[in-house]
Amino acid sequence: MIEAYSDFDWCGDKVDRKSTFGYLYWFLNASISWCSKNQSVVALSSCEVEYISSSKVACQILWLESLLEELKMEYKRQVQLFVDNKSTISSAKSLVSHGRSKHIETKFHFLRDQVSKGKLELIYCYTKLQVIDGFTKSFKLERVKQLRNFLGLISIEHLD
Repeated sequence: MIEAYSDFDWCGDKVDRKSTFGYLYWFLNASISWCSKNQSVVALSSCEVEYISSSKVACQILWLESLLEELKMEYKRQVQLFVDNKSTISSAKSLVSHGRSKHIETKFHFLRDQVSKGKLELIYCYTKLQVIDGFTKSFKLERVKQLRNFLGLISIEHLD
């Protein structure tokens, strides 16, 4: 099964107020792809930035699925995407446009389309369990070590 984690740092750039988003794909007990970068648009809410991030993850999932099919690898078809924003999950599951989400550009509703087709399942993940946090925010050393251990990363100094 493919698992994906998506998170953001809303308005993290103090100059242009754009958010940083990150994602991680987990397959066969290993992280296989990850990214952290600034979004190209300024988000008006934390729900919007998470929705945009999750939409970008959904696009990448389609590419990853086609790669796995080309490699003749079998996997559970419904990808699980873990997000820590309940409003994003609600917006993606509901086909009704709400006042709080009508400002989100249409191109980002690809996420809603993938959820309604059953290709993607959005699962709420408590912020403290969100492993992608280290890609989008700064933390104290202890939290960085926890995230590093979960991802199976080791410090270079331990390679001696």
